[in-house]
Amino acid sequence: MNPLRDLEKQGQSIWLDFITRQFVTDGHMKKLIQDDGLKGVTSNPTIFQKAISGGKEYDSQIHELQSQGKASEAIFEALEVQDIQQACDLFRPVYDSTQGADGFVSIEVSPRLANDTQGTLKEARHLFQAVHRPNVMVKIPGTKAGLPAIEQALGEGININITLIFALERYQAVMEAWLTGLEFASQAGKTLSSIASVASFFVSRVDSLIDGQLEKKGKSDLMGKAAIANAQLAYEMFGKIRSGARFQALAAKGARLQRPLWASTSTKNPKYRDVLYVEELIGRDTVNTLPLPTLEAFRDHGKVRASLGGDTSSATQLLEQLKAAGIDMSAVTQQLEDDGVRLFIESYDSLLKSLEAKKEALKAGAR
Repeated sequence: MNPLRDLEKQGQSIWLDFITRQFVTDGHMKKLIQDDGLKGVTSNPTIFQKAISGGKEYDSQIHELQSQGKASEAIFEALEVQDIQQACDLFRPVYDSTQGADGFVSIEVSPRLANDTQGTLKEARHLFQAVHRPNVMVKIPGTKAGLPAIEQALGEGININITLIFALERYQAVMEAWLTGLEFASQAGKTLSSIASVASFFVSRVDSLIDGQLEKKGKSDLMGKAAIANAQLAYEMFGKIRSGARFQALAAKGARLQRPLWASTSTKNPKYRDVLYVEELIGRDTVNTLPLPTLEAFRDHGKVRASLGGDTSSATQLLEQLKAAGIDMSAVTQQLEDDGVRLFIESYDSLLKSLEAKKEALKAGAR
């Protein structure tokens, strides 16, 4: 028995939050698809920073692009696009066999554009065309500036993964932007069944921040519960949109659901079960994107049950208890969004510095 395969029976798709060129080309990713039913991949600047700076597999391409006079940003894009294309090709059979419902690989717009609507939209268009695969998703952060770009991009038929969602109110706005984008696409005569989207709702980081505040307040009994309660209420909101008249009208024209994608699902606190954010977030029409160690842990000892979609009164009560304890969820989720953007920018800048250093080393070695 493979618990990862059992998640599929519960209506949940497992994606991998990890990519390197070697992992795609040496058969490891293909084995996960065949053995574990892996159905997609997500990437971000931090993942690419580690992949490109940590080995030599990109050196020959970096050297070639450098000899053409390419700047570091252009070199990174070329490396990234090639990796994403190869992964898309690997997942194309999944995409085809599910009639376009799964098999997606995500590529992210520059984190420097998180608060730039037009810059985000321009780069989303560019990356979608550069990868040129039907199963690529462009990641746009669900910031206030990102929402109009999301609407327009979906309206143009671009597959979008909305990332860095922490707050329930922002998730509602993200779903509204998705519906508006599909309505734009419908008015423009686009084929709605070919437009895919997920909404990446971040999980463990919520506990990481709130637990620290609760510990200082002497409220240890509430620790380790906020993230799951937040996600449970998000899933309830998704259910209302799924059954609502606005989506049903679009579904009649072939539109697909925007599935909630649970992100940041590795357990940061060693006191908690290492598969906590997988076991407690199993529900129909969802995606969970797992770092490789979490995926392997769940395969080894994960327990599968339908843990989403039931009564959410305890989740609502938990948030009320947090409020009574002095936890401001609006402030927490805004801080998490700001920190998330900052950390991705730092990773991106570190990646470019690593590329500069590697370019110099390759140039010196060629002399």
